[in-house]
Amino acid sequence: MRKKNIGRRILRDFVFNKYNYLLLAPALIYYIVFHYVPMYGAQIAFRDYYVTKGILGSDWAGLKYFEQFFTSYYFERLITNTVLLSGLNILWGFPAPILLALLLNEVRSQLFKKSVQTITYLPHFISLVVACGIIIDFTKQNGLINDIIAFFGGERILFLQSPEWFRPVYIISGIWQEIGWGSIIYLSAIAGISQELYEAAKIDGASRWKETLHITIPGIMETIIILLILRVGKLMSLGYEKVLLLYNETTYKTADIISTYVYRRGIQNAEYSFASAVDLFNSVINMALLLIVNAISKRVQGSSLF
Repeated sequence: MRKKNIGRRILRDFVFNKYNYLLLAPALIYYIVFHYVPMYGAQIAFRDYYVTKGILGSDWAGLKYFEQFFTSYYFERLITNTVLLSGLNILWGFPAPILLALLLNEVRSQLFKKSVQTITYLPHFISLVVACGIIIDFTKQNGLINDIIAFFGGERILFLQSPEWFRPVYIISGIWQEIGWGSIIYLSAIAGISQELYEAAKIDGASRWKETLHITIPGIMETIIILLILRVGKLMSLGYEKVLLLYNETTYKTADIISTYVYRRGIQNAEYSFASAVDLFNSVINMALLLIVNAISKRVQGSSLF
């Protein structure tokens, strides 16, 4: 009887919210098809996979490919590069949209505010291939940046041929691409803060800086924490596309990361089992980081993702 009541309640809810479920359906189908169904193929990491034999027809290999990766000459370099590049990206790239949102919130001229927003949003909509082409043109030996350096008496630098310059170029260009788009969420969160708090602060004689420090930042803190948890949860999943378009053999020392290594071994060398093992290891580490950061945030700040 109880199960029947629950079933009726679910059916009633579905009928009442049918349009909401209809809007949700494309996203749900996307995640099922491209994120959950492929999980079946994760077992390739534990098999000597051959395309002709199929997944179930391939021999079981156990932890063979994980051991190969852990004892590989490249293991330490890949982990170090991935953590450093992603960590520095979080350190410098994560606060940038927050600062931009706080600054735009203080602007009183709507024309100037909208102009800045439009200019900073635009790089996000540029194709990654085109954006990387711009970065390469600007940083080459006779590019704009080196022309500026030479104008002020400095020596020209081979940015994308120098291992020590790859990370700064990657991080700064990432901020340029995403600072405007990332600020949208924080501007929305700021807009949701009650204006009565600001009015009360003005009556008490608070300056704009104190209003920002004691009202605006605490008001968007929960949003900041949730986005930070999500960002740290993807620490090891640095997108390979941009790195692949910018790096070369001379910068492998600091630019080669887990994702690009998986691409070379899995796609270019057709070592599917080995690449799957490396990628599965990467996913497990990401999940562990997400759970750890979420638990710390829940205990320290009282807010968490779940």
